[in-house]
Amino acid sequence: MNFDLEDRLIEYSALIIELTRSMSKDYVSNYLSNQLVRSGLSPSLNYAEAQGAESRKDFVHKMKIALKELRETRMNLKIIERSQFLSDTGKLTSILDENNQLISIFVKSIETAKKNMNNE
Repeated sequence: MNFDLEDRLIEYSALIIELTRSMSKDYVSNYLSNQLVRSGLSPSLNYAEAQGAESRKDFVHKMKIALKELRETRMNLKIIERSQFLSDTGKLTSILDENNQLISIFVKSIETAKKNMNNE
């Protein structure tokens, strides 16, 4: 298993792109697909921003934005799953699993950073 968070986020973003490319092309799936690209790629970009944070408070803020986007993506993925927009549900299941793992990692990272901030 890959534990380098940056690599995991890049791979996650690539999976989101691949998933959206495999979705049907109609009004609703286009809407969900566009939204999924925005929220699904945002955690990677916000994590990169967090790595250059100017303070621990700034780091926490950017990590919270990434977490919010992960949660939005999870909701979008569940809507796609429930609405059966994909024939390959295995891909969707693995992305949902990775999404849940990333949410857990971000929650823990934010908690640790806040604790460290309070101990300074």
